Parts: sequence; structure tokens; C-alpha cells
Amino acid sequence: MTLPPLQVAAIALLRDRTVLMVTARGREVHYMPGGKIDPGETAAQAAAREAHEEVSLTLDPSALEELFEVRTLAHGQEEGRMVHMRVFRARTDAAPTPSSEVGALHWVTTADADRCPPAGREVLRLLAARDLID
Repeated sequence: MTLPPLQVAAIALLRDRTVLMVTARGREVHYMPGGKIDPGETAAQAAAREAHEEVSLTLDPSALEELFEVRTLAHGQEEGRMVHMRVFRARTDAAPTPSSEVGALHWVTTADADRCPPAGREVLRLLAARDLID
């Protein structure tokens, strides 16, 4: 039996040719601020909700710009499980701060790809291909 792909949404907050990533408390893996899309929620609403929950940013879902969707193997899930992650560009002057579930914030470039799960590596590749990060 093939499991359905995880449907997730994430934000790409860009500053000085870097993108914001986070680590969960007690973990080393860098990931995009985001999470699963809840029933009845749009991907943009999920991205905004998760940004608030993880990095304390209040974002208007209608102001988020969808950049791309990454489809790859899900990290830390059953073998063969896929993740479909819709990535939205977030624009804000507010400073992100880690929530209780986030251990640390990191401003990363493609040089940090080895610290990321497959979806994060693909996000970095696509952002660099668009000349948004180094």
C-alpha cells in the first residue's frame, strides 16, 4: 500500500541572499518554517499559520507569493513516503523569533545544504536557480 504524500506548506523569508531555516529543539536538521496543511485550509493559510507558530511572524496569507512546489522523499517518515511542499515567499520587516517548538533560527545558503533533509536541499537549489540566495 502506498501512503498518500504529505501535503505541507512553508515560507521562504529571504534576507541578504540567505533564507530562514529552523531547527527543532534538540535536533540538528535545518528545515523550512512550515508544516502540514490542515483540512479546510489553503496552502497559503497553512504557511502563514505555521510561520506564526514556529517563528512568531504574523503574515497575511493573501500577501504570500507562491514560488514553487517541491516533491521529494519525506524526511523521518515511512520509507518511500513523499512530501509535496508548497513554498511561499514571505515579505516582512518583523524579526522572526523562535517559538517553544523551535530550538534555533538559521540564515542559510546553498553551502548549508548538507544540514537539510531532501526537501530543504531542493528548496535551496531552486532558490539559488532563481538567483534569490547564494
